Amino acid sequence: MDDWSFSLNVDEEFEKLVLRMNPPRVTVDNDSDRKATLIKVDSANKRGSLLEVVQVLTDLNLIIRRAYISSDGGWFMDVFHVTDQHGNKLPEGNVAERIQQSLGPKGRSFRSLRRSVGVQAATEHTTIELTGRDRPGLLSEIFAVLANLKCNVIAAEVWTHNSRMASVVYITDEVNGLPIEDPDRLANIKQLLLFVLKGERDKRGANTAFSVGSTHTERRLHQMMYADRDYDADNMDCGSKSDHSKPIVTVENCADKGYTVVNLRCPDRPKLLFDTVCTLTDMQYVVFHADHYC
Repeated sequence: MDDWSFSLNVDEEFEKLVLRMNPPRVTVDNDSDRKATLIKVDSANKRGSLLEVVQVLTDLNLIIRRAYISSDGGWFMDVFHVTDQHGNKLPEGNVAERIQQSLGPKGRSFRSLRRSVGVQAATEHTTIELTGRDRPGLLSEIFAVLANLKCNVIAAEVWTHNSRMASVVYITDEVNGLPIEDPDRLANIKQLLLFVLKGERDKRGANTAFSVGSTHTERRLHQMMYADRDYDADNMDCGSKSDHSKPIVTVENCADKGYTVVNLRCPDRPKLLFDTVCTLTDMQYVVFHADHYC
């Protein structure tokens, strides 16, 4: 265990050194495309680089109309055609600076992707992660339990898919507004929430965890749903969708070239590229070249 931890620390320190020597370079071009702003990002390449860039653009509420992804050895270059949510080009402003700060050393938490499977918490609140079978009234029952335990819900995000549910809930102590850190109280909260999640029909099990560290909420929900195997559907929800709305995914293994080609066709929607990159990352795939059109 000590050797493993030491290895992770060395990897993270090396990543910091490489990024300080080769900080991300971001340029914004409002002249080349009549309908969109071009954002070009190039930097030292590491596992998760593409996900971090797409995550930053998504957090800035930018719509990615096109994207060209490429990497060569230790370097990557990405070009994104983006607009605001109204379809307009971006103002000249400080977009490049904001993106560069988010991707630079100060904006990174330097948390290894291998360790982000666990959890999240911040100094201002306690974070609870929940997964289990979805059912009518489940969220109401969860909040009722927290209210009875004198927990104040600051914020929550819930995802459901194929009758499975994942949620990240941020709470504080109702009395003093501080994070809840007492082990006995946390154990009681966990036990009661787990009882609610399991109910009478959850054959696949439920999970409740408290978080430590820091990670992106939507990124964490992707990991939780993937770990819960929400794609193993045991219901017919997917069958209710029209053929037009179903995504078409094809996979071609190019053994002689040493890579796999994945083609995805589906109706466009916000955060589609972010969701796609998250899924491929969770499956332990590295995207070294990609084209995205919508």
